[in-house]
Amino acid sequence: MAKVTTMEELFWDELRDLYDAETQLTRALPKMAKAASSSELRAAFEDHLAETEGHVDRLERIFEAADEKPTGKKCAAMAGLVKEGEEMVDDTAEDAVRDAGLIMAAQKVEHYEISGYGSARTHAELLGNQNAAELLEETLQEEKEADEKLTEIAESSINEEAAGRGEEIVGAGSDMISRTVGSESGRSGSAGTRRKTGTR
Repeated sequence: MAKVTTMEELFWDELRDLYDAETQLTRALPKMAKAASSSELRAAFEDHLAETEGHVDRLERIFEAADEKPTGKKCAAMAGLVKEGEEMVDDTAEDAVRDAGLIMAAQKVEHYEISGYGSARTHAELLGNQNAAELLEETLQEEKEADEKLTEIAESSINEEAAGRGEEIVGAGSDMISRTVGSESGRSGSAGTRRKTGTR
């Protein structure tokens, strides 16, 4: 494969990376929505799926206007982020803790895309491709809004519920220990009484 040597080549390479990333995300978001226990979080994932399909469409319009092909690049970063999210779902119970993990995984994706679209928009401006710059700016703003929405959902309920879940488990464990210790003390006392009785 030939090396990238110009800003123009770098720009199209970036866009192909973003195109593959968004395509991967259209397959991952339905799974994330299904794994969410919070109806609000599920709706946020479903809404962002519709936006992501729009992002793919915008990229295709940019490629078409320049008679370029959108395919031919694999976004290894998105593949890794998606895999990390899938592993998190497999490793967590279906409750607020999983939802907190889903938000964490989704925001990692959003931050990656915000960085990618920000760079691509700047490069489009440098190359004088105003149409591409405007379309990329639209997507960039939607990615930022999606990230903010996830933060709102996390801070409004899910993080506290997830933290409370941990406290409940710790509390339940403490109660069990107390009952066990109390029970053991009672048995020891009885045994001690029996021993004393036996010495009379």
